[in-house]
Amino acid sequence: MTDKLIPLPTPGDILKAEFLDPMGITPYRLAKAIHVPQTRIAAIVKDGREITADTALRLSAFFGMSDAFFVNLQANYNAMQARAKLAAELATIERFVLAA
Repeated sequence: MTDKLIPLPTPGDILKAEFLDPMGITPYRLAKAIHVPQTRIAAIVKDGREITADTALRLSAFFGMSDAFFVNLQANYNAMQARAKLAAELATIERFVLAA
């Protein structure tokens, strides 16, 4: 039996599933509303392009979220990806303990 992990949803997957689809908003409409090229939103949703700080602030303003919401969504995704990639090496790092 192989250990197969479920792929992490990208921030674009979450944007689509939790915001766009339920609210009936197309990537084109969102792009126009937040003043970015439609290709940027399409790349985030379809291709897993990272959400930059610029785009994150625009999304937060549009959806009424905190400024940090989409920034943190991307940062957490990046950390989980790095943690999975570096798991074996991270396991060899001995934690520092301050002597009493």
